[in-house]
Amino acid sequence: MQNLTRHIMSASLAGILLSSCGNTPGNDQQWGAGSPQPFPVATVAVANTVLNEDYPAVLEGQQNVEIRPKIDGFIEYIYIDEGAMVTKGELLFKIQAPQYEQEVRTAEAAIKSAEASVNAARIQLDKAIPLAEKGIVNKFEVDESRYNLQVKEAALAQARASLVNAKTNIGYTTIVSPINGIIGAIPFKTGSLVSSAAPQPLTTVSDIRKIYAYFSLNEKQFLEFADASSGERMDDKIKSFPPVSLVLANGKEYGEKGKLETVGGLINTTTGSATFRATFNNPSNIIRSGSSATIRINRALQHVIIIPQSATYELQDKKFVYVVSKDGTVKSREITVHPISNDRNYVVEAGLSTGEKIVTEGMGNLKDSMKIIPTAPSKMAALPAY
Repeated sequence: MQNLTRHIMSASLAGILLSSCGNTPGNDQQWGAGSPQPFPVATVAVANTVLNEDYPAVLEGQQNVEIRPKIDGFIEYIYIDEGAMVTKGELLFKIQAPQYEQEVRTAEAAIKSAEASVNAARIQLDKAIPLAEKGIVNKFEVDESRYNLQVKEAALAQARASLVNAKTNIGYTTIVSPINGIIGAIPFKTGSLVSSAAPQPLTTVSDIRKIYAYFSLNEKQFLEFADASSGERMDDKIKSFPPVSLVLANGKEYGEKGKLETVGGLINTTTGSATFRATFNNPSNIIRSGSSATIRINRALQHVIIIPQSATYELQDKKFVYVVSKDGTVKSREITVHPISNDRNYVVEAGLSTGEKIVTEGMGNLKDSMKIIPTAPSKMAALPAY
């Protein structure tokens, strides 16, 4: 009796499980083997959309000036700190170079000596001229005195030039900022020996009030850009191009819009690409030279066919959809989509026409000539409205 009860309970439980499986959408047992099954279907229509084209970019300030010493010496004072804002002409470093002070003193002494020699030569010439006029001395002595004076005057000019050069070198012991900007790393400390031939600069001053974003387009993209932009000359096409966006390394879009300004005149034969430059204002100095980011170009497309990515499947690097005929039969069809897409949808360039119906979900359960029951697509899979 107990065994009979166990068999009845087991049979009842199996029946419940089968019934539960049969309630799953797309299961043949719910509708019977070979019966049409429900699949979400949407009608193909045209709409307007915007696609984001992203290109990796390298960021640079509008000026990055390396600060290097022009003379050899020891750093006596460092007046600024790393990351400080400086203005043009602000004192940055003082270099101790006593040899140049000695050169100034030597040049000043040489000038006094040369001035004395010039005076003596002039006196000698002034004495020789009246004596030659009276025939007391040969006129060649006058010429000799004149030439001697010229030699002494040249020596005086050379001494004065040496003084100017020595004072110029003294001026190089104080280093000021050539631009407004932000101080970079300072690898040298007070007391360090520095040289004009050193490979490493004292520091770098970066003017980042404007930021240049450099990015590249391959030759095909470059030609598409030229075709899509209005204007006859490249300068006109660049000026008419709409503002571009900048996506920072943290994935957030920068608040300032940028303007495309230049494009390189050559296609790089190694990479096959052309270099573009977009400029962004940087009033808060958030962006720094050397950062990496992404240039985002918004491309507006008018009256195009848009389908959800869930409505497609891929076979041998080709994309297909299932088109639904009037009698509910499905047929696979290859489509061509725009190379740029967003996370949810594709823009169809060829293979579909408006008014046709396609299955939007469940591609793995379909095959050619299968008959289905069309249903309304879910909200997530529905064709987007723009």
